[in-house]
Amino acid sequence: MKTSRVSFAAALAVGAVLVLSGTAFAHVGVQPGEATKGGYATINFKVPNERDNASTTQLEVNFPVDQPLTSVMPQEIPGWTVTVEKSKLDKPLTVHGKQVNEAVTKVTWSGGKIEPGKFQQFPVSVGKLPDNADQMVFKAIQTYDNNEIVRWIEEPKEGAAEPQNPAPVLKLTAAKAADGHHDDKNATAAKDDKGHDEAAADASDTTARALGVAGIVIGLGGVAFGVAARRRAS
Repeated sequence: MKTSRVSFAAALAVGAVLVLSGTAFAHVGVQPGEATKGGYATINFKVPNERDNASTTQLEVNFPVDQPLTSVMPQEIPGWTVTVEKSKLDKPLTVHGKQVNEAVTKVTWSGGKIEPGKFQQFPVSVGKLPDNADQMVFKAIQTYDNNEIVRWIEEPKEGAAEPQNPAPVLKLTAAKAADGHHDDKNATAAKDDKGHDEAAADASDTTARALGVAGIVIGLGGVAFGVAARRRAS
């Protein structure tokens, strides 16, 4: 009896771990998980199907209005229709010398199907990313063909446990310094210049030697001609 109870408890624990791990990992996310501040990037919203009796037929991704992106270009995906919605900005932005009065606030993919046991990635080119923030949170809504709706809108908190329905988060990192690369390029250029200078010096030295030898030969010819002339005169 005691053995049966232990086995039942162990099975229950394993089942709980599997359920929790499935919940933790099978959610809508963004890949890669980070991008450079102030730059442009291509990100993918990865959508797994968590149900074994329904297919995902729509994904709605909301872009943060307090971090407006003026460039959002979804990649075409066969079988899916994409809709991009824009909203007016309270404060216009200046991008590449032009004033921008609106930004993308929502992208929706529909008409396709993600079957049970499969996932789909939705690529988007975005920019210009904020240079004064450490992350961007995209709230996503996943719809199934049985009319079930899952809202991935809970913002993860640092130091806290992962929420049940976490929103996709893109971490923003500072651009890496390129001073080392510039130094390497300068060193290479200096090395090349030195090589060219040495080659030019060698060429000049060779030319000088050739001219010197030619002068000696001409001089010896002149001496010989003079000696012969004197003999003929005698």
